[in-house]
Order: sequence, then structure tokens, then C-alpha cells
Amino acid sequence: MTSSEQRLAAIRGGLPPRRHNARTIAALTGNPGCTRRAVLDGAGVDKPLLAERIGFPARFGQSRFAITRGNAFEAQVKADGGAELLRLVAERLGVPVPAPARWTALGDGDDMAARQRRSAALLTAAPDGPDDSAALFDHPMLALDVAGQRVHLEPDLVAARLGGRFHVVEVKSFPVIDGQADPAKLAAAAIQSAVYVLALRDLLVAAGQPPESVSHEVVLVCPRDFTNQPVAHLLDVRKQLLAVRRQLDRMDRLDTLLDGVPADFTADPAADASALLASLGGVPARYAPDCLASCELAYFCRDEAGGHTGALGRPVREALGGIEDVDRVLALAGGEPAADPEQEQAAALLRTAARLRADALAGSA
Repeated sequence: MTSSEQRLAAIRGGLPPRRHNARTIAALTGNPGCTRRAVLDGAGVDKPLLAERIGFPARFGQSRFAITRGNAFEAQVKADGGAELLRLVAERLGVPVPAPARWTALGDGDDMAARQRRSAALLTAAPDGPDDSAALFDHPMLALDVAGQRVHLEPDLVAARLGGRFHVVEVKSFPVIDGQADPAKLAAAAIQSAVYVLALRDLLVAAGQPPESVSHEVVLVCPRDFTNQPVAHLLDVRKQLLAVRRQLDRMDRLDTLLDGVPADFTADPAADASALLASLGGVPARYAPDCLASCELAYFCRDEAGGHTGALGRPVREALGGIEDVDRVLALAGGEPAADPEQEQAAALLRTAARLRADALAGSA
């Protein structure tokens, strides 16, 4: 065990590292500048347990109803050996609908390593012949290295060699109404799908195939309008692939991150709550309101960020040109001169905004 591994184990308190999945890897890209999150995730800390221990429990997650509805929709879409799913995917990709594709179920068994080996063997195998060009792999087990851990990932489906390339297919239960889906859910599906594309590319590249053999276009299957009728859409995840790869590379450089972390930093849930609060406060965070949807420690960080412009969101923080204190912002808006020349432009904008607000209020009186 290296010195970094020993330190990460000490941060966890000797507990085994919490395993990542596609959702947690996707969430890493939401706030890449947060050192606190990078260190905790790199160490494999059980963040939900830590959040409860310090009195700021996480308040997000899928409801049982949503999970049940999603499972039912996925089963419907994959019925009859995926015949309807194959038609949807082929038509969306603009290729002829092939004869019934070979369907391979890979979701059985609790041994993830064994499932991953079997999935790898089948996904990298050459087609048996010209008539075996289309294949559907149900719940293959892929793998990706995250901060030194081998993480197992399970996409809904991979359409192999359809139109000459592999395509990741994600089945989601949120509706597409009049051709539009919820932007937040669509963004989450895109970044999660990019994780699967990256893992599949890594597998095929290791087998001597080019990364382009896995398409950057993901097929998203959702219910149409207010029915259970499935509809397929294409998601271009090239931007998300770059974001995921950048964050994974950052996680692999934990030695550099740990250099800026106090030597006595701990996130051991068995430690005293006051000690944990003090320890977490010694590692810089970068809170933003959208952290509430993806990070288990967001409520603690929001409380900690009270009075700081970062709590108002990244656009506000960036527009204020680095002014971090809300009281300082209000003082500048009230006419107090900027002590730092670099803040003069922001101060002028704040004074203008305050004057316009005052004029608007006076006009409505």
C-alpha cells in the first residue's frame, strides 16, 4: 500500500472504500473545482453516512415509485427479445431495420467481476458471419478506473454493430412531451450515458479496436407524451465525454490534491461530530445551488457558504468578479468605494443596479 493509499484509508477511518457507479461518476463532473468533494470521492468516503453524522443528511434520491415505474417501462421496451427496441433504435439511427438481432442477456449473477469478464469477451468477439452484424446486449457489465478503484458499470443496453458501430442505449421513464424533455433530467441522462460510452471505448481499445467503434451518439428511449409508448432520441455526448475524462484524470492525481489537505483531515464517521465539522472546514469547497441535486454534503456546504456570493450560484459569483462576501457586495452597491482596483468594474455595475432598483421602486409607489 502506497503512502497515498494509507492516507486515504486514514481519511475513511479504515472503512472499505465506497464503490462508485455511473450516477456518482456523472455527479463528479457537476462541480469539478470542489477540492472537498474530489478528496472525499477519491478516498471512497461514505458521504451519506458522513452527512448524517454531522447533522446535515442528504435529501435527494429516487422514490420507490419512480424506480418501479422505470423498471416496468424498461421491461415493456425490451419485451419479445427487444424486437420493438431494435426497430426504434434502427429507425432513429437511419439504418435499415435488420432481421431480429441476436439478444444476449448479461444481467444475471451477483459476481460482478465474472459478469464483467463475460461481457468483455462477448463485446469484443468478432461477428460469426455477415448475417450476425446486429446484436443487442442486455445489461452488460463494463468497468472503469476511478481514483485507483475498478468500478463496475451497467448500462441498460448496448446495440452492437448496428449501422457498423456500437451504440449505448439508455431507457428512462421520464416523458418526452411535444418533443421536449425536462432539461435537468436530459442533462443527467447525457452525462451518465457518457460514462458508459467511455467505459465501452476503454474496453474495445484494449482489445485493439478504435475508439470510434463506439458512437458518441447515445440512443435515449423514453415514454412519449403522457403515454407509455416509447420514443427514441439521439444524444450527442461528445462534450460530456470530455468533462468525464477531465474529472477522472483529476481523480487520478490525488497526490496533488492531498498536498493541499491538512495532515490531520478525517472523514471517519466514527469520529466526534464537532471534530468532523472542523475537519471538513479545513478543506476548501466550491458550493453552488445545483450541488443540492447531486452531492450528499450539499446542505452542510450551503450552511457553511451563508453570507458568501457562491451560495447565490456560479453566474452571480462570476458576474461579481471574485467578490466573495455578500455584505461587501451590498456596501459597494450603496456607494462605498472599492479598495481593490480589480473590483471597480463590479462596483460600478452594482451601483448602477442599485440605482435602477431604487428608480423602479419609486416609480411603482
